[in-house]
Amino acid sequence: MSAKEFTAKTPDQLRDQLVALKKEAFNLRFQQATGQLENTARMRAVRRDVARIKTVLNQKAAEAAAN
Repeated sequence: MSAKEFTAKTPDQLRDQLVALKKEAFNLRFQQATGQLENTARMRAVRRDVARIKTVLNQKAAEAAAN
């Protein structure tokens, strides 16, 4: 997903998606450790999506604090 798609969501939706992505990252790490991971690029994509969500959440929090 792009950062623009994340900015359109509410903080609650972003937190829910963050939890889901962290669970997915956890499962991907286990798949890699057991040699079952087929799409290694997915790990990178999930990690970057987590970072994007955290960035957008921090931006929204700073925006709310400024107002």
